This record gives sequence, C-alpha cells and structure tokens, in this order.
Amino acid sequence: MLKEFKEFAFKGNLVDMAVGIIIGGAFATVVKSLVDNVFMPPLGKVMAGVDFSKLKIVLQDGVAEVKNDAGEVVTAAVPEVAVNWGQFVQDFVSFVILALVVFIVIKKIVGSMKKEEIAAPKPPPKEVVLLEEIRDALVKGS
Repeated sequence: MLKEFKEFAFKGNLVDMAVGIIIGGAFATVVKSLVDNVFMPPLGKVMAGVDFSKLKIVLQDGVAEVKNDAGEVVTAAVPEVAVNWGQFVQDFVSFVILALVVFIVIKKIVGSMKKEEIAAPKPPPKEVVLLEEIRDALVKGS
C-alpha cells in the first residue's frame, strides 16, 4: 500500500500539477501587486485622484458603540454595510491580466507542441512500406 501511494504521489503529472499550483499562486500575487500599485494609481490620478479601493456605495452607515458613565454598553456598535465596487474593479482588472497571461502562455506551449508534431512526421504504416517495396521491385524487374 505504501508503494502504491509513493507511485501515486510522485508521478510526474501530480508533481507537475503541484508545482504549477504553487507558481500560479505566487504569480497571482505578483499580478495583484502590479494592478494595485502600478496600474490603478495612475488611472485614479487621471480620474481626479480617485483611490479605486475606497470607492463604495454605503447602504447603511456604521454606528459607534455608546457607553454610559459606568462603562456599560448602552448601544451596540453597528458595522457599515456597503457595496465595495471599487475593490471589485481592481480585482476584475487583476483577473483579466492574469487570464490574458495564462492564455498567452498556453497558446505558446500549444504552438511549440504543434511545431514539434510538424517537424517529426509519423512514419508510414508497415503496409504502405511493403507496397512501396513491391512497387519498386516490379519497376526494377521490368
């Protein structure tokens, strides 16, 4: 059973997938940083100094906790309820950039695989080779 687990866990495809997931997670962090720190600040500057991560529609204002002189809570705090659409815009831009990069990488990989297929044509089937030999022998014999 241990041997079977080792074969499963250390198969090439599983290890490749694990490496891909780890690198993908790190790459997503880089793309998020690129969007948050490089793309969005100039875009915000162009739009009159807007910080996209702070743009929101407040549905209900938050209320601070109220205490009496004895320190007892009279009114509990109520958190703000808001739709953070600016953060959504930033996350969407991050997604689009990440999806574009993944698309380009996959396109390059598939393109290189097709070039390898074109470069090395399959050998003809044995029947075809045999028929060609018979044809050549008949041509030679006549």
